[in-house]
Amino acid sequence: MSSTGLRERKKARTRQRIADTAARLFAERGYENVVVSDVAREADVSEQTVYNYFATKEQLVTDREQHIQDRLCELIRSRPPETTPAAAIREFVLRVVAGIRDIPPELWRGELGYVAAISPTVHRLVLELIDRQARALAAVISDTTLVPPEIARMHGIALAGVFEIIISEAGRRTRDGQSQTKIARELARIIGNVLDELDLWFSASKSSRRRASRRRGRGRSALPAERRQRTPR
Repeated sequence: MSSTGLRERKKARTRQRIADTAARLFAERGYENVVVSDVAREADVSEQTVYNYFATKEQLVTDREQHIQDRLCELIRSRPPETTPAAAIREFVLRVVAGIRDIPPELWRGELGYVAAISPTVHRLVLELIDRQARALAAVISDTTLVPPEIARMHGIALAGVFEIIISEAGRRTRDGQSQTKIARELARIIGNVLDELDLWFSASKSSRRRASRRRGRGRSALPAERRQRTPR
């Protein structure tokens, strides 16, 4: 194994240790009661090392969602021509939901959903995150789909709304005492239905644009004939 590969694996382990430590502390003490120096001390790294991986305290709680956003954009950009953005991300999103079962219980209440449910500060971060996600997805949809910018924006908002549902429902249900297994099972049903509805909507929207385009084409082709039929004065 190359030295570069070893360094990258070590960095990945350090990053994960910092993220897990932050989640555990958020779960134990609450987001507002944890500072970066606490995370560094508990993770056995320097405070600067934490900042090397996470530029702000906020990133310690939203970093996973940023990686999810990047993956969503990749899936939408690389999808087959006749596949809607909703269908392109469906399998991945359901895997994210299923992964709720696998998060260690001591870290679960330090994840974004529950922390946002009990912290106004983190709730505001979620709203900002969803808005950024909507804009990023809209940009990719606009780049890969023949739709007006406002339609791409609307589609981006709809897809980002899927993750708003996941985050808010996971937090609410955790606060209400539901197990991770039950949350994952029920969210899989809800999110699967939402994505199926979005797939139908996006498909119908595409069909409507095609029909409108054909009507405009017929109207333009008919125009010269109408003009030829006019009698000169």
